[in-house]
Amino acid sequence: MPRKPRIEIPGFYHIINRGVEQRVVFHSSEDFQHFMETLCRLKDFFNVTLHNYCLMNNHYHLLIQTHKPNLSKFMRQLNSSYAIYFNKKYRRQGHLWQGRYKSWLVTDESYLFTLMRYIEQNPLNAKAVKNMEDYPYCSYRYFIDHENMPECLKESWIAENFKNDIESIRALLEHPVDKDDLLELKKASSMVDAPRIDTEPNTKKFERKLLKAKDIKERNRIIVKAYESGLSQHKIAQMLNISQPAVSGIIKRVKG
Repeated sequence: MPRKPRIEIPGFYHIINRGVEQRVVFHSSEDFQHFMETLCRLKDFFNVTLHNYCLMNNHYHLLIQTHKPNLSKFMRQLNSSYAIYFNKKYRRQGHLWQGRYKSWLVTDESYLFTLMRYIEQNPLNAKAVKNMEDYPYCSYRYFIDHENMPECLKESWIAENFKNDIESIRALLEHPVDKDDLLELKKASSMVDAPRIDTEPNTKKFERKLLKAKDIKERNRIIVKAYESGLSQHKIAQMLNISQPAVSGIIKRVKG
């Protein structure tokens, strides 16, 4: 059965790609450097903005922004170019990557910050380093060392908005990502591989139910049901004109 074509629209994308059978795809600093040089060259060619990245031994994370519907072309060129280099260098044949890359279109900008933290904290969570700035193959090290930042990161959201404000950058990216944040991040993103419009939560239906709620207790039950149906806490908060932490507190109290 042929693969479903990807639906592509300009926007922010979280990209993950892993080595086949989770094998190592970066053996040396030269490998990391070659991948980054290829990424920086192709991002300019395809008019893509690189916001965050993290290269681990057997996989990588990117937060990119496309300005044209050309994500597949960009990723195909990136992955195939590196695979050719890798196979030639290590005298191997066959696939380097584990199937198609995974891509999520981030549909709620409120969770871009959570995603940025998640990407930058990968080495810390994998216990590869004790301090985030000690990992050499993540964009974090350049955000706190602005003078050595490569050209391909200078248009990133953090570089443009924080400049050389190291204290604010640390506060943003070192804030821990907890389980609730990850769940919210998942809900704030939509799988691009095979989107199912028919399964999206009916926002208007829950808005009507909330308006008709007889009391606070009933309203809170509707909030929990909306959340469990796929609406993010941020979206529910917008519907009720209250804060996201307030919605989070209601859900925790009702669910015990």
